Amino acid sequence: MGTESDVKAQGAGLWGWITERFPIDEMLREHVTEYWTPKNFNFWYIFGVISGFVLVLQLATGMFLTMSYKPSAAEAFGSVEYIMRDVEWGWLIRYLHSTGASAFFIVVYLHMFRALLYGSYRAPRELVWIFGMVIYLALMAEAFMGYLLPWGNMSYWGAQVIVSLFGTFPIIGNALVEWIRGDYYISDITLNRFFALHVAVIPIVLVFLALAHILALHKVGSLNPDGVEIWDETNERGIPKDGIAFHPYFTVKDLFYISCFMLLFCGIVFFAPTLNGLFLEPPNFEPANAMNTPPHISPVWYFTPFYAMLRAVPSFAGTQVWGVLVMFAAIALLFFLPWIDRSPVKSIRYKGPITKVALGVFVVTFVVLGVCGMKPAVGIYPLLAKIFTVLYFVFFLLMPWYSRIDSVKPVPKRVTYHAH
Repeated sequence: MGTESDVKAQGAGLWGWITERFPIDEMLREHVTEYWTPKNFNFWYIFGVISGFVLVLQLATGMFLTMSYKPSAAEAFGSVEYIMRDVEWGWLIRYLHSTGASAFFIVVYLHMFRALLYGSYRAPRELVWIFGMVIYLALMAEAFMGYLLPWGNMSYWGAQVIVSLFGTFPIIGNALVEWIRGDYYISDITLNRFFALHVAVIPIVLVFLALAHILALHKVGSLNPDGVEIWDETNERGIPKDGIAFHPYFTVKDLFYISCFMLLFCGIVFFAPTLNGLFLEPPNFEPANAMNTPPHISPVWYFTPFYAMLRAVPSFAGTQVWGVLVMFAAIALLFFLPWIDRSPVKSIRYKGPITKVALGVFVVTFVVLGVCGMKPAVGIYPLLAKIFTVLYFVFFLLMPWYSRIDSVKPVPKRVTYHAH
């Protein structure tokens, strides 16, 4: 004779048997069907879901690539060519993965810009922002490790330059570089080390960080374009008056935007996978050659704003340590954003002209630095890099001052929403 719960589970079928033993119903209610989201979400709120979709795409395509890839200096480049030419649909999987890397950074940068627009990093969402920033760091590490794996000439020399930057640190520099490379130069050992980190360690970290990011968000609730907390106004059932269930209302909307994203994404994959050298540089279609340095070495476009800051700082006593510190400081400042923004309102809709102009200048600054990082350090580009590096830091370092004195508009008690 079975227990009473077994009898109930048999009556409810397989789903009932599962839910008796695993709290899937409660999880779905808490995080999907009864997760109340502001009803006035706009276009800027789609990039979080799209970034999650791209993460799954990268994990799936990466898994298939590892089936034919050889992580050795003698065979890595040839195995990529084998994937492209001889593996059935290998060229498609490889281009989905390489284009997906750039797409990942595009949607993440847009997702971060939305946080800057609407103050999604402000209390009580500081931890959501911190988790997001750690994801960004892990994503940079993942992209850097993966960039070496094709063992093309730009991959080899790009890794050589980036890894050597750690050697600028006093006392520990040389030991740190050897530890990262696992050798005295970029070699087969480095490739194996980066492969292990790229396909196993960092993806696991990214998945757990993404889950932590979502759980932290669902704990405090999503913000909206008005910067209004919807839980301040609830009905007699304790449901926010301006909130609607994430499913089915926003799942349907997100599926539509993911479809639009895939149309654009597949258009690039099928018709311009290298995007004229922006996503895949021409030197990377040549095997790594320690005796043949590319004419211009630069990282992939998503690292170039910080690379431009590195080059903008002159070397002192033959060392680039100050440039490296400036580059790391530019990323570290983002972690402190929840505490340096002193504005009494969260959303850009109700902030004054000083903050709006500052944010606009910051966007232009980041784009110009990215362009400077892709160009050789000749002509006007070094000067532009210096000017806009200063503007980048001014945006953050003066924020406690200009965000506090800037004029603001009255914030409504409830969200502004117009049905369409």
